[in-house]
Amino acid sequence: MKYLNKILLFALAFGTFNCADLEEDPIGNLAPDGFFRTPGDVEMGIFGAYGLMTQETFWGRKLSTTIQLLSDMADIGNTSTAARRIEINEFTMDATNGMITEFWPASYQIIASANNAVFGAQNVSADPEVKRALEGEARFVRALIYYHLVRLFGDIPYVTETTPANDLPTLSKTSEDEVYQFIIKDLEFAREHLPMQHPGNIRSRATSGSAYTLLASVHLTLGNWQDAYDNAKWVIDNRAALNYDLVPDFQDLFNSALQDDQVETIFSLDYLGLVTKNNLNDDFMGAMTGIRGADKNGWGVNVPTMAVFDSFSDSDYRKAVTFESATLIGDSLVSYPDYPFEKRPHCAKYFRFYGNAQNEGRKTDNNYAFFRYAEVLLIAAEALNEISGPSAEAQGYINQVRARARNGASTPADVSAIEAADAAAFRATVMEERRVELAFEFKRWYDIKRRKLGNEVFLGANSMEPQPNFDPSKHYYLPLPQDELDRNPNLLPQNAGYE
Repeated sequence: MKYLNKILLFALAFGTFNCADLEEDPIGNLAPDGFFRTPGDVEMGIFGAYGLMTQETFWGRKLSTTIQLLSDMADIGNTSTAARRIEINEFTMDATNGMITEFWPASYQIIASANNAVFGAQNVSADPEVKRALEGEARFVRALIYYHLVRLFGDIPYVTETTPANDLPTLSKTSEDEVYQFIIKDLEFAREHLPMQHPGNIRSRATSGSAYTLLASVHLTLGNWQDAYDNAKWVIDNRAALNYDLVPDFQDLFNSALQDDQVETIFSLDYLGLVTKNNLNDDFMGAMTGIRGADKNGWGVNVPTMAVFDSFSDSDYRKAVTFESATLIGDSLVSYPDYPFEKRPHCAKYFRFYGNAQNEGRKTDNNYAFFRYAEVLLIAAEALNEISGPSAEAQGYINQVRARARNGASTPADVSAIEAADAAAFRATVMEERRVELAFEFKRWYDIKRRKLGNEVFLGANSMEPQPNFDPSKHYYLPLPQDELDRNPNLLPQNAGYE
């Protein structure tokens, strides 16, 4: 049974800390007085934070779709979709964009729940080790949400369990650098105090491996290569105790019936194929990426270009798993040139085997792996290359990922001499491996941003998704939501280019 069942029961029982109040004070501290009396109460508070992550306004659609459309992998298919999505895709968004104005407060709702749980863990009467583990889990959630926000916006309000409630309406921004340092501090605490595993091999709760992996990703983003490598290497060296490995069949990663408790999953968000109070457990990605007019109908919104499809080798098994190039229409198998609407292959990862769902691929059973063991290998390879060049160890990490991708065939081959000719060549190899291995898994925009690839991928001669509006002086950050600036002028100035 998916562990999210328990999370959703908590959310239903406590009304998710009153969503009406959150709309008035989206970054407030809303824990009921005296709520945290036992470690179990703190645990339920953490589950509440996980539950909030499943909202449509966060991972169910608004944030996940934004990250996907910002990249060069997902274009707009159905041009009659809402203007707010087209604006994100074409880099014409402003501070009133409806995607941004909804996932911003949703993010701070989750942070508020995490802060409540941190406070509860610190103050509840219990064994110190139990208290520290619960605090570490809450701080992991807080760090994860801030990690998204700081990459998307830069300077942002930073709220913790110690922020005075009276300060919230007039809170100013914390610098991007400081936010990253707070994230690192949270994760360094979490990695030391979280368990190696949870009972039942649960992957939808953070463990020490989750914290080490997220910390490796943070350091990779910051270009702290040694720290990124050290944290990733710890996960690799302790994979047996953590119960991590590559799943033999790449397709199994995206089959909702097989996703629970997979050894490759380091941390996941699980959905149940139903909708609950306050729109928790509300997953739209199957619909957003699905094929319009198919028997298993979708909306055809986030659709890769033909250039993206063609960039994958036909002999790479990951291409067949990643793209839906044929589907049933009227009980007949129809290839993409004959699709009734968007006549190109669609993303299959969240559409092909989404399990229980409502109409048009909404409210699916999909699990979303925020981190997989394959990414840990790629983080280690990238960081090690920046430290000491394309060593045999660094190449070996990519070769492990490619060996699984061969699916018993002969391609993709191990790293070649050309691909490992020097650090620059191997850097390009790693980035391409990330693009293919993690396609449509909400990583690509962040890779474009941290490596400053925007001019190349959106304006270059070989662009797979040309976006002539892209401006590197502006679009590596999103605008701060205008309604937040109107409520609190201390959040000014607006991000550059959006004034």
